[in-house]
Amino acid sequence: MELRRALVRAAVSRPGVLLAVSPGATRQRLAVEAELARRGWPCVSGPVEADLLVIVGDRDGEGDEGDGVAGLWHGIPAPKARVRITDPERVADALERGLADLSRGEHEAHHTHCEQHEQHEQQQDSGTDPHSDHSGHDMHGGHHGHAGHDMGLVEGLPMADRADDRDGLRLDVLHVPLGPVLADWPAGLVLHLALQGDIVQEATVGPVTASRAPHPPFWDEPWLRASRGEHVSQGDAARRLCAAHLDSLGRFFAVAGWDDMAARTRFVRDRALAGAAAAELTSLVRPLIRRAQRSRTLRWLTTRLGVLPAEDARLRGVTGPALVADGDAYSRMLVWLDAVGRSAAACDVTETLDAAEVVGPRGRLDTPVPPSRALLDSLPRLLDGTEFACARIIVASLDPDLDEPTHVPAPGTVHRHG
Repeated sequence: MELRRALVRAAVSRPGVLLAVSPGATRQRLAVEAELARRGWPCVSGPVEADLLVIVGDRDGEGDEGDGVAGLWHGIPAPKARVRITDPERVADALERGLADLSRGEHEAHHTHCEQHEQHEQQQDSGTDPHSDHSGHDMHGGHHGHAGHDMGLVEGLPMADRADDRDGLRLDVLHVPLGPVLADWPAGLVLHLALQGDIVQEATVGPVTASRAPHPPFWDEPWLRASRGEHVSQGDAARRLCAAHLDSLGRFFAVAGWDDMAARTRFVRDRALAGAAAAELTSLVRPLIRRAQRSRTLRWLTTRLGVLPAEDARLRGVTGPALVADGDAYSRMLVWLDAVGRSAAACDVTETLDAAEVVGPRGRLDTPVPPSRALLDSLPRLLDGTEFACARIIVASLDPDLDEPTHVPAPGTVHRHG
């Protein structure tokens, strides 16, 4: 009992936070991540490690994602709490409210345990077999009711089929969905993978189910505002580009297992968004760039993964760093690093941004297809035949932003997609 109380107090003092981010909520996510870093609260990768579920953005009316969040909540062990954040200016208040709810959950769990203990003692005193009615034994219900088994599903996952592999051998094939809520994953992205062993035999991108957003994608804002005739400085655009690529790099390092580097990269990203001067940003990004470029382990992990030649990229409408890279995941990371170095040095430039240069972090914004839509269309071919463990690195090296496909542009502006 005392050990349990000590574990609960430790969880409340530094709660593990699981983020469930919806498309269109990039600004809110960045505010939450910055506040969590300031408090020293860790972001966890799954519900088992979590104490506090933070739902970022408005998910009302989104059935599939709502089910995903409900599944996450169900998987978090007690004591637990959850909060929803839609206003980036009130992140601290929301987290404090979540911490208070978590503390109350601690007491509720304690009282519930005491009540169950007292009831158990009363049943023993009265000579009643406490197990005679099988109350409180969920596993019995599972045996009789086959809980979690429904039309070939086991705890939400389908049972394996059989199919021919690439060598003509008939092997088990398992259909596994990835997303829409995962740590270090593009918010709202759903991938459906057909696996034989640890090899991806087929990958399809699920439809974006989020509501259409009237506000422009956070990362594309400077260029879209300039295209509408607003005054935007080149420095503001460079600052947003620098932060966007640092955000992508943080995700890339995290899925590659380089957590320390991911945390450092996100710290610099937050400094860029907070308005740090070009000299400070340059001094911060230089060691990051140098360290990433010199890492033999990172090169070994990411080379030859997700090769996208420039010719194929151009045919699919890719216009951003993935086109420039003309190669694999490692090449795309090098393009980001180069852009980060140049944009950090240009953050203080005050000249007006050219309205015709509508090129955001992921590509041109004046084409019929938004840049992230082209990246999503490229994903299945890059994932086919790769190992399951490498799939997330490939996704992170493209880092599509689902804020772009869900944006409804105003008439007469760029992003003329339907």
